[in-house]
Parts: sequence; C-alpha cells; structure tokens
Amino acid sequence: MNRKIKTIISVLVSTLTVTSLLAGCGKSGGSSASSASKNQIILWTPLTGPDGDTMTKIVAKYNKTNPKYKVKHVPIQENDMYTKLPSVVSSGKNVPDLTIVHAERIPLFVKDNMLVSYDDAIKKDGNNIKESNYLKEGWRVGEVGGKRYGIPLDVHSYITYYNPDLLKKYGPHVLDDGVITMDEVKEVGEASKKDKIAAIGVDWMRVMTLAWIKQLGGDITSDGVKPTIDTPQAEKALSTMKDFVTEKIATQDGDDPQQLFMNGKLVFWPEGIWMRNGLKDSKAPWKMTNFITFDKNKLVNWSSSHNFVMFKNPARDEAKTQGIIAFLKWMYGNSLQWATDAGQNPASMAVQTSAEFAKEPQSFLAKEPDALHVFNYKYYGYAAESLDKIVTDAVFGKVDVKAGLQQAQKETEERIASGK
Repeated sequence: MNRKIKTIISVLVSTLTVTSLLAGCGKSGGSSASSASKNQIILWTPLTGPDGDTMTKIVAKYNKTNPKYKVKHVPIQENDMYTKLPSVVSSGKNVPDLTIVHAERIPLFVKDNMLVSYDDAIKKDGNNIKESNYLKEGWRVGEVGGKRYGIPLDVHSYITYYNPDLLKKYGPHVLDDGVITMDEVKEVGEASKKDKIAAIGVDWMRVMTLAWIKQLGGDITSDGVKPTIDTPQAEKALSTMKDFVTEKIATQDGDDPQQLFMNGKLVFWPEGIWMRNGLKDSKAPWKMTNFITFDKNKLVNWSSSHNFVMFKNPARDEAKTQGIIAFLKWMYGNSLQWATDAGQNPASMAVQTSAEFAKEPQSFLAKEPDALHVFNYKYYGYAAESLDKIVTDAVFGKVDVKAGLQQAQKETEERIASGK
C-alpha cells in the first residue's frame, strides 16, 4: 500500500454501500480471472504494487509444494476489482474462487448476499482454522451475524514514524513511557519550531481523526446503523490539529510530510506501516511506534485488514473449497514474507510470536494487539468519504470545524437513506 492508495481509498470507500455504483465490468482482469480450471484456485487481489509482487512470490512458493489445487494470483487494480465483483457474482461467470478484500467491505457484501460462509468448510477440515490462530482484531472483522466470512491475512495499521535524533533534541523524555501524547507533541513542537522544524505531519487526516475519536471514547456509529459523525470527540480531534497548524507545531498547507520527514525536517510522521519500504532512501534516521494519543492509557491504531473471502460461485465445488482451506492453512504458517518484504503485520499468531518477526520494525504492534481497531461499520464507506471531504480543510482553516462535521453528518445520513 502506498500514498496513491490513499486517494484511491478515499474515492472508493463510498462503494462499500453503493452496489449500483459497482455494477458494470472493467476491462482488466477478465478472461485471466476465469475459474474454468478444475485444478486451479483463481485468487483475485487488489494488490497491484510491490505488495502484489510479494503475494505472487508467496503463491509461487505454495504451488511448489505440489498441492492438489494450485493457486493463480490475479492482481487487479483496486477500483476495477471492486467494480467487477458485483457484476461477475450476479452473472455467475468468471467469479474468482478466492478474493482478498478490505475487511470494512465484508458487512455490506454479506448484506447484499454476495459471500459464502466458511463455517461448513472449516468444520469438515476439523476446525484447524480457528480464532486462537489469528490476531483478535483480524479475526473479529471476518464474522458477520455469527458466521465466518473472512480469514485474515493481516491487520495493517496507521502508526507514528519518528526521527530519534530530533526527538532526543526536542523531547528527550517523550518516549520514556513508550507513548507519544498530543500534549507531548505540543511540547516538542514549541521547542522545534524555532528551528523551522514541525513536530507532526498533517497527513491522512481521515484515519488520524478516526483513531482520535476512538481514543476519546467516541465512534462513528451508535448502534451499527445510525452514523455519529458530528460529535464532541471529532470536534476536539480536529480543533486540536487546527491549533497545531496555527501555532506552526504541525506541517502547513502545501507541505509534503513524507519528504520533510525523509530529509530530517519533521519529528513525528503519522503514516501506515506499509510505507516502511518507502523510507529506504531516507537521509534521516527513523523508528516506528504507536499512533499519537490524547490519553496515554488509551492507545488506538486505526487499522484495516486484508481478508480472504469466497464470493458466491457456482463453479466452486466442495473439493475446490477444501483446496482453498488447504491454501489458507498453509498461508497461516508461511506469511512471514508478507512482513519482511511487504512491511505488513501478518494476522497469523505463528508469525506474530516468531523470533524472525520480532526483528521487523512493525513488530511493536504485537505487544499491543488490543490497540488495533478496524472500523467495520456497515456504512463506513459513506462516513469515510464524507469525512474525507472536510477534515483536511478543517485543519487548515478552510472550513469551520463544527460546520464541516455537521456537513459530514448530514451527507452520511442522506446517503444511507438514499442508498447512494
């Protein structure tokens, strides 16, 4: 996942709740994604960058074990894949045998009757795929209505990169307790701005805001249906960052936080663990830790999860389904490469507890698994896109914070009501 994915996600999240927008079929990935081969599992994924190359290599390793059903990895540009799926499922033709999707999408796919539960297949296999084998949050979001629809590959999170040299200079005691608070960001910023160095980057404000809302005891829904966007928690999160911008503690409109961080001109850079490989050419030293928090006793790292799901497919028989289960069991024990090469946080507890994973910079997440939070609200797409439209402008003073939240609340409610 890279910076471009953010823009893609911002546009696409709304399609979580708009099946009509997903109708139609793009040109890429068509015939190559056919499930015609009886001895082949067609795997669609939205992994088209370096992470897609890593998945292809992992699949190739599996195929070398000479399984009854070999896997064919078909990476499809994210927008195209999510656009194709409703169309092919509806037609019953060229449906992938297995698909990696973002877990936030699962509740609506279930509502639209597009997915097949794993429950029967897992029982027939002897329940070897089970909750204790996976990160709790990755496993949680694959269940809807008491049925298992997703098997997690990872739980990838938005965290904090920091420059240890700058932190030693401007806030030497900040990480004594292993936590960075908003008060400490302000303290560091007051010290660093005299050298024209910002303390915190204004980056993907939607997920930053969501994490802070959860830290402050709020959420984006009260009951799983009604949205709660315009809340005191959201207002505090955005107002605090707006103050940081005004006080030159945060980066300014037009700044590129990544470049500033790579050049040693930014202390804290909130970003995703998937950006780790993008720092290989950094001129500045860097480390990773949990996302900045308002309350040192309440860590929340906004997260998503790549889940393996099975869309309804008349060509997938029971034998092939068990072939899929065999692949998923193999992935459980062989996803370390997803961490080392793709910079991800595999959901497999076999990897989480391994000495090899402990060497990875993102392995600190294994110490605080309860801090991982996926917003799998059924209408997350509407809420996320509505927030995307106002959060950055609110922080930069282009939109009043309260008015912006009221706009996002109203838009989300209207889109839920209209289904568009």
